[in-house]
Amino acid sequence: MPANKKYLSTPFQRFLKITAGFIGGYLVMITFHLLMTLFFENRNVIVTAGFTGYILWAVLLLLAFLAKNGWKVWGVYLLLAFVCYLPFLIR
Repeated sequence: MPANKKYLSTPFQRFLKITAGFIGGYLVMITFHLLMTLFFENRNVIVTAGFTGYILWAVLLLLAFLAKNGWKVWGVYLLLAFVCYLPFLIR
């Protein structure tokens, strides 16, 4: 039995969610770990990022598909990336 059409996303919204999950999630993950280098040693953050980076990226990828609007996901991910990168812009 096929899914009800009112619960399905349009192809463009699906594209926005996929790109936000992959690209935006990766951007947030990278800037978050860059922010962590301010508080911890670079060597420790790089080693930890090998594990936590994948987990954080996967969670952000899944969260992108829970939203109804792909534009909002892109906006939130870009805002999070900017907030994590802000200390380096001020510095």
